[in-house]
Amino acid sequence: MVIRLTTSQTYHVVRGSEYLISTPKYNLLYDAFGWEKPHYVHVSPVMRDAQRKLSKRDGDASYADFINKGCLKDALLNYVALLGWNPGNDREIFTLPELIEAFDISGIGKSPAIFDEVKLRWLNSEYIRAMSQDEFLKHAMPFIKQAVKRDDVNFDVIAAGLHKRTEYFSDVIPQLDFVDKLPEYSAELYVNKKMKTDKENSLQALLLLKPELEKFEDWDHEKLYYKVVDIAEKAGINKKVLLWSMRVALSGKELTPGGGSDIAAIIGKEDSLQRIEKGIELLQKSQA
Repeated sequence: MVIRLTTSQTYHVVRGSEYLISTPKYNLLYDAFGWEKPHYVHVSPVMRDAQRKLSKRDGDASYADFINKGCLKDALLNYVALLGWNPGNDREIFTLPELIEAFDISGIGKSPAIFDEVKLRWLNSEYIRAMSQDEFLKHAMPFIKQAVKRDDVNFDVIAAGLHKRTEYFSDVIPQLDFVDKLPEYSAELYVNKKMKTDKENSLQALLLLKPELEKFEDWDHEKLYYKVVDIAEKAGINKKVLLWSMRVALSGKELTPGGGSDIAAIIGKEDSLQRIEKGIELLQKSQA
């Protein structure tokens, strides 16, 4: 594809270096028609690795593929602009007007650029982290809805837990598979050296939490957290034990977007208490 950039009255034809060999033929055509020859800028290809060019035919992702994954178009444009071009400093994040202002042909390198999706993920995550909470939720909601079909959940708390854990928006989908339905899980998940939990003290924690949370009415994630901390202090138990046991019982997972109190706020009081009861039953059976 030929792109023409106009600077005053000078035309630049920017194209891949594979067309360099055909340039004399094009010049002959320009001469034959009496046209002014443009300035050619031949750029090196973008490579999958040191030997192979990017190719849709070989299964490499297209622009649409990255957008469908939840890559922001501004981040993708920013990344592609830096492939084979250097602004002359270490800056990596540009808005489109800033790119237009900074771009100069002299910054285009001669060596092929390697498309590094790890770097693109990082850059996209920086764009996401710079978003406000409301803006993040707006972009994330179509992906959240692919994982969460129920409407009686706190989407604001979901977004707060996901915001700093998202590189592509599609990353949110596997993190939310516990929201609609508690997955089957092993009692071994309650055993965690870092949190100093085992099956026995996890069972004690859930037995302590359930009646206290049944009486608790202000089902806000921050107030729930301080309520759990208060329960732990009054019982003389490490708060980590209660919070980890609560997280496992409510999610059936080791890694979640938020802790136990966050998950409780997401799924609501009734579902939380039912899942804690299932956790108690699972731990009791494992010790029988």
